[in-house]
Amino acid sequence: MNGAKIAILISIFAYLALMIYIGYYFSKKGSGDSSEEFYLGGRKLGPIVAAMSAEASDMSGWLLMGLPGVAYLTGACDAGWTAIGLAVGTYFNWLLVAKRLRKYTIVTDSITLPDFFSKRFKDSKNVLMCISAIIIIIFFIPYTASGFKAVGSLFNSLFGVEYHTAMIVGAIVIVGYTILGGFMAVSTTDLIQSIVMSIALIVITVFALNVAGGFDNVMENIKNMKGYLSLSQMYDITSGTSSDYGFITIISTAAWGLGYFGMPHILLRFMAIEDEKKVATSRRIASIWVVISMAVAIFIGMIGYCVSLKGGIPLFDNSADAETVIIQISGLLSQNGILFALIAGVVLAGILACTMSTADSQLLTASSSVSQNLIQDVMKIKLTDKQSILLARLTVVGISLCACVMAWNPNSSVFTIVSFAWAGFGASFGPLVIFALYWKRMNFPGALAGMVTGAITIFVWKFMVRPLGGAWNIYELLPAFVLGSIMIVVVSLLTKAPSKEIEEEFEAAKK
Repeated sequence: MNGAKIAILISIFAYLALMIYIGYYFSKKGSGDSSEEFYLGGRKLGPIVAAMSAEASDMSGWLLMGLPGVAYLTGACDAGWTAIGLAVGTYFNWLLVAKRLRKYTIVTDSITLPDFFSKRFKDSKNVLMCISAIIIIIFFIPYTASGFKAVGSLFNSLFGVEYHTAMIVGAIVIVGYTILGGFMAVSTTDLIQSIVMSIALIVITVFALNVAGGFDNVMENIKNMKGYLSLSQMYDITSGTSSDYGFITIISTAAWGLGYFGMPHILLRFMAIEDEKKVATSRRIASIWVVISMAVAIFIGMIGYCVSLKGGIPLFDNSADAETVIIQISGLLSQNGILFALIAGVVLAGILACTMSTADSQLLTASSSVSQNLIQDVMKIKLTDKQSILLARLTVVGISLCACVMAWNPNSSVFTIVSFAWAGFGASFGPLVIFALYWKRMNFPGALAGMVTGAITIFVWKFMVRPLGGAWNIYELLPAFVLGSIMIVVVSLLTKAPSKEIEEEFEAAKK
């Protein structure tokens, strides 16, 4: 191993050591002493940590791998409309959901999303809690798998480390600090990871522009590629031609933004905010960071294609390889001396940050669904706080093992895996969260019908309807979200109105 790669490893291992230390630090501060501390950090999240940890946990490996990879292969259109949808979704999620969800979960004394659903509708049999917890486990396993896959791809592409070995080591680190420090460790590491991700985006942009011959040269190159800069055409890298990106496809792609309303690991941040009066500050920070980071990630993908044309990195023609474009540019950066190799290590740590900031949040949320919601609330198995936390930690390990199995194929696409899991949460929980917070007439049967309809439609549309192509080739989140919303309204109106107690609680949460 040469000096450059050793320097990169020093940066990466220093970063990983810091993450583990943070987990240890919060374990000593009592972040694992009670369920509320472990899952919500005692509702003590400040506005900056809340904003940045929410967005870092959202972005995952697809920000520095999936999104640049799509832009590299197809140009601005597909990646651009996805980013636009996500930016709008981020803003409205903070605007419409954050403050009210925080207040409502305090009124109902809820510490997890499934817990909130059951208490919101006085579901004494915990049916909503059980089904929502199962949905969380089903969709978080592939989501977490995408993060582990990104770690394996990083070390395999850069160092030639065997993919499966790298993936397993990365999973062990993520699991380590998650089970040590719980929510506060996860949120604090997410804040640091968002900073590292930002540094990575800036460094790679500046360096890649230099390698590609400067901004003017990059723009000249991509202007000559038909449809590469268009928001209505998608470039085909294999044939050098473009195809129309119709209105239905635009709406379908922008529908990614709907997913935010149902993301448990993001909604958990809203529930943990220390002061609801500071939500507006968090919203501004989160929205600005998301817009800038996604725009830069897309631009990096385009610059990366120009670097390939210059011969700086290989020319990619498939998504699995294209998603390593930042890794390849970082490797190029490391060849300019030890200082630049250390900087390249920070960039690559940024990719780890993307991955880890999402995986840790998902593991924590999924563990709460099993240990708190299924075992204690649904099965009525009484556990002490220490036993509950131990079970939560064992659950994190179990889910990680399942995710490792799913990520075993090194040729799978990070973007594809994330898109399916994102749709699953958005359709299952998104309509339910919005109507639960804003419609007093909504009742238990409506909530159940909406959640089940959304979840089932994701699978039906993805595997049976969408393959028909043509007008049916719509991202499964959009039809599932719409059908789930319709079922909530129709079933609620056709069944008995909620009790006076539920309505009074609803009014209390509005104040």
